[in-house]
Amino acid sequence: MRNQVQLITYVDRLSGGGLSSLSELLNGPLAGVFGGAHLLPFFDPIDGSDAGFDPRDHTRVDPRLGTWDDIRLLTADFDVMADLIVNHVSSDSPPFQDYLARGEESPSAGLFLKLDSVFPGGAREADLTKIYRPRPGLPFTSVTLATGERRLLWTTFTPQQIDIDVRHPAGEAYLDAILDRFRQAGIAAIRLDAAGYAIKKAGTSCFMIPETYDFISELAAKARNAGMEVLVEIHSHYLQQIGIAKRVDRVYDFALPPLVLHTLFSGTSANLKNWLAIAPRNTVTVLDTHDGIGVIDVGAGPAGEPGLLPPEAIDSLVETIHLRSKGESRQATGAAASNLDLYQVNCTFYSALGERDNEYLLARAIQLFAPGIPQVYYAGLLAGTNDMPLLARSGVGRDINRHYYTPAEVESALARPVVRKQIELIRFRNRHPAFSGELSVLPTSDRELALEWRSGADRACLRADLATMEAWIEYSLPDAPEESGRLAVGVSA
Repeated sequence: MRNQVQLITYVDRLSGGGLSSLSELLNGPLAGVFGGAHLLPFFDPIDGSDAGFDPRDHTRVDPRLGTWDDIRLLTADFDVMADLIVNHVSSDSPPFQDYLARGEESPSAGLFLKLDSVFPGGAREADLTKIYRPRPGLPFTSVTLATGERRLLWTTFTPQQIDIDVRHPAGEAYLDAILDRFRQAGIAAIRLDAAGYAIKKAGTSCFMIPETYDFISELAAKARNAGMEVLVEIHSHYLQQIGIAKRVDRVYDFALPPLVLHTLFSGTSANLKNWLAIAPRNTVTVLDTHDGIGVIDVGAGPAGEPGLLPPEAIDSLVETIHLRSKGESRQATGAAASNLDLYQVNCTFYSALGERDNEYLLARAIQLFAPGIPQVYYAGLLAGTNDMPLLARSGVGRDINRHYYTPAEVESALARPVVRKQIELIRFRNRHPAFSGELSVLPTSDRELALEWRSGADRACLRADLATMEAWIEYSLPDAPEESGRLAVGVSA
């Protein structure tokens, strides 16, 4: 992945069409803004029970978006990232339907993880209560085969997402086939989706256990041999993030979004500065994502290890999001929505900040100066607000931050001052040579923040006054590094 800002988007929700429309947008109005694009699931179908994260056929582009030839055209101009959905497949997939029809006689029988595969001697209450799941209840679904036999299958997320036995030869062949298809299409990087849940072992939490690390390392090696970098998506305690970062090409910095919000809400930078000093450098940074704003990443560890924020600060953070979004996020989070994820607040980042332009731009500037490669979500690029009509129609909490933009809406959003300034900041991050060097968190009071990148004589420093929310960038001029320029982060009132 080149050291430039990346876009993360659903193909149809930003372009208003398919892959060709997205290509026209990236090479037209957004030319030079992004060095790469993470295309959220574009597989068949894009509109299953989990917005494409439950593929019926992981090796086929949804024909409503285009073909693999359209993907190859994009990869000629951009670093394209695709999701490898490691943990599960759709209950509508042909392999699973064949298993339902033929039972253990099906060639696909070994692809799906059964309760007995992990607990051959039966599971005790202590075994089941130890399993970590991101949603309430146990991760099993009972199915009746055409033979009349009933089986308990692992379904970590929903009954429509059947867990794969990744250690079975059928599971390994399934993942290998997807990697090969990606290689043929010129995919530059893959994100391992839900990889933390892929390995189940009796007597453990079945989440990020030592065997999971081994599996991720093995899969990452296969991807690298096929010419692809690997990004791992794990929501967990920050020490686990630091550990997994040592074993893969890149890991998400999911701690950054809540820490940035805490910094802006509280007006103090100490917790953020502490994290930036120790955060892995091989990260992909985010503010807003398709999955909401995570809080588990700054919380306490599974054995009570202190988090990056104390519990009372996390409670205040969540309540402030609800307050600034005028209660909209509360309607999309937890028991109010059908996806009861335990670790996220569903809200656009712009709405979470109360649609305050200068605070939003400061948040984005902090992300652009944080270590790693910045990734900007399509709704965040357009400073999108919560889509309450879509939430009302679907009842799915995360849809509040998954608006379907029409071409006219995109054109209108790109003309807004807050969006134009954000794009200016992104272009600066892409072009200034200082970002090829090292980051220093400069000493300041906790009411201020100063982040400086240096590469030889080139330098760029973000300074912020958290009392006034005024921020600016001081930078060396490329042709005269001894001289300085200044770029305001905010927009005029």
